Amino acid sequence: MRSVEEHQRVVAELIRARPAAMVPLAEAQGLVLADDVVAQLSLPVFDNSAMDGYAVRAEDVAAATADHPVSLPVAEDIPAGRTDELTLQPGTAHRIMTGAPMPAGATAVVPVEATDGGVESVAIREAPASGKHIRLAGEDVAAGTTVLRKGQIVTPATLGLAAALGMAELPVLPRQRVLVISTGSELVSAGDPLRPGQIYESNSVMLAGAVRDAGAAVIATATAGDDVEQFSSILDRYAADADLIITSGGVSAGAYEVVKDAFGRAGEQGVEFVKVAMQPGMPQGIGRLQINGAATTIVTLPGNPVSALVSFEVFIRPALRTAMGLPDPHRPRRPAVLAESLTSPRGKRQFRRAILDADTGSVTSYGPPASHHLRWLASANGLLDIPEDVVEVSAGTQLDVWDLT
Repeated sequence: MRSVEEHQRVVAELIRARPAAMVPLAEAQGLVLADDVVAQLSLPVFDNSAMDGYAVRAEDVAAATADHPVSLPVAEDIPAGRTDELTLQPGTAHRIMTGAPMPAGATAVVPVEATDGGVESVAIREAPASGKHIRLAGEDVAAGTTVLRKGQIVTPATLGLAAALGMAELPVLPRQRVLVISTGSELVSAGDPLRPGQIYESNSVMLAGAVRDAGAAVIATATAGDDVEQFSSILDRYAADADLIITSGGVSAGAYEVVKDAFGRAGEQGVEFVKVAMQPGMPQGIGRLQINGAATTIVTLPGNPVSALVSFEVFIRPALRTAMGLPDPHRPRRPAVLAESLTSPRGKRQFRRAILDADTGSVTSYGPPASHHLRWLASANGLLDIPEDVVEVSAGTQLDVWDLT
């Protein structure tokens, strides 16, 4: 059987980064910058008031005190957004709002709280220093400055800066586009009545959520019965728009394995079916498809829900995040002391659902190891990683735990 590490390398090699692209700001959050960003203008763009108050010449009000205010006529009203250029004449004041452009000749702003708030004339009770309460053009960003660096994650603050600099787009590594297909004739959509032998379909919902959690985009989810023609029609409809196709089910050794049947059980159509030395998740598949003239990577996962999600965590999540340049592609590994004794199948790396106590540094397995026990995975906060050459693990042994929080 193929080792976990070997299959991880194969998957990582086939999940490839998309070319860098200019993306609208509304779509860029959470992505990685593909290039440095240089400011094309300065911030602030112009000298402006940092306060609601009065623009003055500092020397005109140098003698102002609370007991002996200086009165000046108010020659202009300057709200934020006023676009005509004004000049402050000596011995006058302009009433000005926060963010409004400073008039030529003004050297300070007196906050409205230090005045009587007059409209035609104003009594100023405080002598400001020259430059007080003025935001100078370029004091935040000077035009030509590199303000964002390649490899940086686009955050809300990043978006705010880009928008303030007049940018509508940013150069990023685009999200991976993923098609998720769940297979099995026994599957029924939620809300439909179940007939004998049927179950509700959950893998596509679960895997689509995992794709989004990894930072990628889901272009579609679909369910196919054990019918090669139906499965192939889904591929024909969506695959050309996908960078990655994830299927669940149809890859075991039974008679009705639609994914294997669609690509040939020997993998003659570009998909390699292998057994990986792990539990859960032994049957796996990987390949590159040529559909409607486009080459798309496909990763085929087993159908039991725990096997499917654990396989996603082990193989797909780190490869997706790496292809998008995102930090921390792998789940954090926490060393923890096992609170119980366990057994593990010989020759297989076992991933057991677990409860990790970060305060005590201890870990307890959670629920049965079988791959259909989804309830326990839904409440677990970790995966206990037991090496493939270990058959028995005693309480008190230190093991690695994948932190799923």
